[in-house]
Amino acid sequence: MQEKHELVVRDSRPLLIFFAAAHSGPARRMESLVAHLARKERARLRVTQVDVDEQPRLAEQFRVTTVPTLALVKDKRVVGRLEGRVSARRIERMLAPLLPDELAAA
Repeated sequence: MQEKHELVVRDSRPLLIFFAAAHSGPARRMESLVAHLARKERARLRVTQVDVDEQPRLAEQFRVTTVPTLALVKDKRVVGRLEGRVSARRIERMLAPLLPDELAAA
């Protein structure tokens, strides 16, 4: 278990956190979009989903008041944020400064 934690700490890829809730229709509709993005950008981006009802402290730590919310974390800092249901294009625009080579080809 400790080895896995060390790998996460050493991973230099940005982290996209998808804050959602089972009762949120907009979040449920975004799940497939976020999953597709995670597969497409797996070499350059880590993606995780957080259920705000199951992890309210984490949601509070990131000041999540709306679901869905996407928070982009790089070097332990939130460097981008989108609230509400958003398009793939808006997500890619947020990611572009951190993933320029990958998104330029898209």
